[in-house]
Amino acid sequence: MFLENLQFSLNATVPVFLMMVFGWFVKKIGLLDDHTTSTLNKFVFRTLLPALLFMDLSTADFRSVWDGRFVLFCMVITLISVGIACLYSLIHKDKHERGEIIQASYRSSAAILGIAFVKNIYGEATMAALMIVGTVPLYNIIAVTALSLTSPEKGGRSGKSLFLNTAKGIVTNPIIIGIIVGMAWSMIGIPQPVILQKSVSYLGNMATPLSLIALGASFKAEEAKDKLPVTVGIVCIKLLLFCALFLPVAVHFGFRGEKLIAILVMLGSATTGSCFVMAKNFGHKGSITALAVMLATLGSAFTLTGWLFLLKTLGCIG
Repeated sequence: MFLENLQFSLNATVPVFLMMVFGWFVKKIGLLDDHTTSTLNKFVFRTLLPALLFMDLSTADFRSVWDGRFVLFCMVITLISVGIACLYSLIHKDKHERGEIIQASYRSSAAILGIAFVKNIYGEATMAALMIVGTVPLYNIIAVTALSLTSPEKGGRSGKSLFLNTAKGIVTNPIIIGIIVGMAWSMIGIPQPVILQKSVSYLGNMATPLSLIALGASFKAEEAKDKLPVTVGIVCIKLLLFCALFLPVAVHFGFRGEKLIAILVMLGSATTGSCFVMAKNFGHKGSITALAVMLATLGSAFTLTGWLFLLKTLGCIG
């Protein structure tokens, strides 16, 4: 039983991280450069991931898979996680860096790693999409608010500018658009022509491997070493504390299988690389964020395997 559970956990995590290692390797030998990696990240985020989510949701019976209780749980736990991240940021003396600490502590790679893990185990990402519905809008709203209020740029941003930036970030988020269109398509019951179905599936099937390759290629171990102490705290919160606190709560509420895996990724996956881009856009140095993304990405290879093994051993996932 021990070896079976370990094999299950490794089969779920190792292929994902091998793709990231491959991305780092091809960047190291010069097949990818910073510009190409940045472009690839944008391409995946703006086209492939929305296509994948549309593919999964538009062909599913959304009325039967919708679980408002699950979505609400994800939203509430996200808000509590943000509160913990805010408390941790208060320990840091530099107020201008607190926004980076907050964002890096709670914001997961829900879209990229969430979809990759759930699809790797269950072959579809419907529950990951529902988790994204409950978390990504909050991720954007809170990140824009925290980074704007702690921006080192003189004068910061007005309340109107903050609201407009937040609203724009949500409305134009390609992931959200892909989910909404896929949900609407499923609920209306429009039949999909074979040409459309195959074309979207071609795009969707590229999303997971290319996103993981791009994430691995973005890994830069030499950056921001002077921010190590505060960043180690962020990574411990991100990969260990949230899971230890909230996975038992999720099990208590009866979430199992695919839903529990989606919650695990929401709580314990690496800090998303888009945090760095957003931090820089709001005038922050981004050094804490960059190191948090790198350390959390490296550490999650071990912690996610451990959490998966524990859940499998306890019979919470199959």
